[in-house]
Amino acid sequence: MYGEQTAVGTDITAEPEQQPRGWRRFLMDTRPLRRPAYRRLWASSAVTAVGSQLTAVAVPKQIYDITGSSAWIGYASIAGLVPLVIFGLWGGTVADSVDRRKLMLVTNGGIAVTAVAFWVQAFAGFDSVWVLMVLLALQQSFFGMNAPARNAAIARLVPAGELTAAQALGATVFQTGAIAGPLLAGVLIPVIGLAELYLIDAIALVVTLWAVWKLPALPPLSDAAPKRAGLRETLAGFKYAAANTVLLMSFVADIIAMVFGMPRALFPELAATTYAGHGEGFALGLLFAAIPLGAVLGGLLSGTFSRARRHGLMVIVSIAAFGVAVIGFGMSPNLWWAVAFLALSGLADMVSAVFRGAILQEAATDEMRGRMQGVFVVVVVGGPRLADLVHGVAGSAAGPRAAVAGGGVLVVVAIGILALLAPTFRTYRSPGN
Repeated sequence: MYGEQTAVGTDITAEPEQQPRGWRRFLMDTRPLRRPAYRRLWASSAVTAVGSQLTAVAVPKQIYDITGSSAWIGYASIAGLVPLVIFGLWGGTVADSVDRRKLMLVTNGGIAVTAVAFWVQAFAGFDSVWVLMVLLALQQSFFGMNAPARNAAIARLVPAGELTAAQALGATVFQTGAIAGPLLAGVLIPVIGLAELYLIDAIALVVTLWAVWKLPALPPLSDAAPKRAGLRETLAGFKYAAANTVLLMSFVADIIAMVFGMPRALFPELAATTYAGHGEGFALGLLFAAIPLGAVLGGLLSGTFSRARRHGLMVIVSIAAFGVAVIGFGMSPNLWWAVAFLALSGLADMVSAVFRGAILQEAATDEMRGRMQGVFVVVVVGGPRLADLVHGVAGSAAGPRAAVAGGGVLVVVAIGILALLAPTFRTYRSPGN
């Protein structure tokens, strides 16, 4: 099959085609879905995105029900962050040294097992924050190993000219699940309880295992690929990123946005207090769904992304817009204004995510791509975990709305400083267009 040949690095070429005209040029670029292997990987994400978001809502909800404290949600996030950092970085090195398909099979299986364990503890009524924290740490360990291999595989499944479109497609389907998942969770929690949300996630993960099983082999392409996955090889990835200003600044930009500007740890408290008049469960579901709702809108209108060349500038402008939207959310006493500002922040974050992902795929060679994706995963997923701690503690001390608005101000100031200090990143242009 053509998809199988391209996956092991023979020839990936984009078929010449006429560019869409008129309003159609703004719609999502779906060319990567013509590649069978990428299409299978993308389709599995469409199913599991919903299941994973059920768990993402259930864990903080269960912790808040047990403790009544937003700070404990932050502490639990740190419990998941530590193994995510360790295994994300090591997993990137492993992904550069082995068949990435085999690594995805093993780690997806591990994630499914932990989802079942979440269901067991909730069904048995343990009501233990410590059990939840241990399971979260285990789940994040498997996720840290899985994500670098999964992300690094994309550049082997689509040609260079379609990388930005592939990033938009992947981000959009994930964010669509992030809308459906929280809304579904908000409806199901009063009906079936938390336990069954974890079970639904476990069942959805079976789809991912099937899709990965159907992928072609993805062994290392180059003799420069590491023969082992040790500390020296992992450190070589850091040196590679540090020597590439564009890669390094793409990581720093995301840290700025996520650590200072992601207030999700305060959603349960805001739903239970500021927006309780609309119903706690309903408000919680809307708050969790608002950011991905805006992100999906950005993804559906991402047709021009494939033709944009100034990727660095796009990241800077979109993160500044994200910070402004977060400020608006923090100042909103009304639920619907809060949802509107969160949706705008999600749209801005989608633009940033697509171009940061494209920069990472373009600027890294295949033998380093797994390690760069490992760092990327640690930053993208670890940043919000740190934000959970920062906002949880700040919200407990100063109040949730003040903590949110202050974080948005820090985002705008910090990204402005980065733009001034890193002209190489600000002027970076994509070589793939």
